[in-house]
Amino acid sequence: MRALTLWNHDLDDACYRARLMASLAGVTLDLRSVDAFPGMEHRGPAMRVLTPMGRLPVLQDGDLVLTQVEPILLHLARTGAKGGAFLPSDGQVHARMEDWLAFHARDMGAASAAREAALFGGDPCVHAPAAREGLRVLEDHMAAQGLRGQGFVAGAAASVADVALFPAFALSRDWNLDHDGFPALRQWARRVRRLTGFVTMPGIPDYH
Repeated sequence: MRALTLWNHDLDDACYRARLMASLAGVTLDLRSVDAFPGMEHRGPAMRVLTPMGRLPVLQDGDLVLTQVEPILLHLARTGAKGGAFLPSDGQVHARMEDWLAFHARDMGAASAAREAALFGGDPCVHAPAAREGLRVLEDHMAAQGLRGQGFVAGAAASVADVALFPAFALSRDWNLDHDGFPALRQWARRVRRLTGFVTMPGIPDYH
């Protein structure tokens, strides 16, 4: 199987989403290390040829270059031999997956911003209220999913939406969120960690 190229920074949560999806889907990645912190290489002129907004990750598959997390995750799922399991065949479940992917894109950026501020210099308190609000919405949803007997975001099985949303919660201790207040997300995180092909990164706790 050919390797897809991922421009990557190991501590970037968006890059982790791509690495996790690739591992779960059975996609081989050719990782190209980018000195994002402190070097800010992703915002330099060479990288902006690939990603005009100067953001990571960047995924290249032949002539196709993707620079947004959600399309990257979907492409990896469609490409990998095991990725079809993360793309629901049921139309309603697929629609719910897409809805939660949109939630990730629109409402969970604050969690990444709070973590970046905490790790690399800044005030995480600026972003923490919005991040907590988004995670509280996800907590309430997963509690309701549990009552319905469905252990993942869109349904009974993991989908691309779970891969997108998992790091927002799992890495939130980096900006001092107390996970004890999110019992449904703790249970969900355990289920995600048990998925075949799961890979971790620094900062993700091993939920017991």
